Amino acid sequence: MVAVTAERDLRVLLSGLSPEPHPGRYVYATVSDGILPDGVAPVVTVRESEGLTLVLPEAEAAAAGLTYTYVAGWITLRVHSALEAVGLTAAVSLALTDAGISCNVVAGFHHDHLFVPYERVDEAVTVLERLAAESRTG
Repeated sequence: MVAVTAERDLRVLLSGLSPEPHPGRYVYATVSDGILPDGVAPVVTVRESEGLTLVLPEAEAAAAGLTYTYVAGWITLRVHSALEAVGLTAAVSLALTDAGISCNVVAGFHHDHLFVPYERVDEAVTVLERLAAESRTG
């Protein structure tokens, strides 16, 4: 097994955010029985007592007849953040909060993923790029 080195230093994390928007529209849906409908390949799942939450492309949700809310854009922070790193989510959330942009954060093993209102993806990327630049200059 190869050890994976992930970054823990907040300043390094922030300076290397490299936000990358994914094309398309993503939505939140839920299936109470926990069974994925045919043709659905969610990018995120979360098992809750009320059912299985899915984050998936809007077209897949519509084709499967799923009721959904919150049409979002998906942004990946390309910096390889350690799961035990302290402050990254808070700093990103604060920057987006100051811009009035809602954000749902999902931590993957290698990267953090942000789901922001679809119509504000470009603005969110600009805010995150500014945060990275400010972190580089001190």
